[in-house]
Amino acid sequence: MVKLLTLAILLTFITSSWAQEIKLGLVQYQGGGDWYANLDTSLPNLAAFANKNLGTKIDEEQAIVSLDDPSLYQYPFLHLTGHGNIVLSDAEVNNLRNYLLAGGFLHIDDNYGMDKFIRPQLKRVFPELDLVELPSGHPIFHQTFDFAEGLPKIHEHDNNRPQALGLIKDGKLLCLYTYESDLGDGWEDPRIHNDTQENHIEALQMGANILEYIFMNAQKNG
Repeated sequence: MVKLLTLAILLTFITSSWAQEIKLGLVQYQGGGDWYANLDTSLPNLAAFANKNLGTKIDEEQAIVSLDDPSLYQYPFLHLTGHGNIVLSDAEVNNLRNYLLAGGFLHIDDNYGMDKFIRPQLKRVFPELDLVELPSGHPIFHQTFDFAEGLPKIHEHDNNRPQALGLIKDGKLLCLYTYESDLGDGWEDPRIHNDTQENHIEALQMGANILEYIFMNAQKNG
């Protein structure tokens, strides 16, 4: 199964034309947090934006997946968000670790209030790794869209600066955790959070950069 995932990612992105269609996965989890916080328009809008601006062929209908589900391996990109508690079972921890080591990718976006809960869970998945902040010069900020100052601030909560934190193993970014930015809210239809069009586009551009960086690096490192 692990080999099949790696193969699927490589076949999906054979060239920069992004010729094969994929589906993005939204993670459903236990613990009381609202995994469904941005359910309706967030990932679908990101997929549509990437298709238009990067030439991707991403299914604009998202998949909802649990981390212990064998179908996890069908989705090379997972998005996890919410405001509160998250608890992973041992099976979910093991499956997520294998998925990420096989070439899958997890983007976690703190919708506000998740930070103190998600960090211990990530430590269970990779006890040997620590989250490290990606500097503004990291390539993820300089793909089709350039973010000279790094991760953009989409929504203000506690007047803290936005941070892009990563789990990196053997030089490869396995998981991106965006904190104090609220990208997922920014991907949603602007009317939902009364976002400006500028903030909406900025969030989508950063999301597109994440997809481009992850998938093109999967192609190079295969």
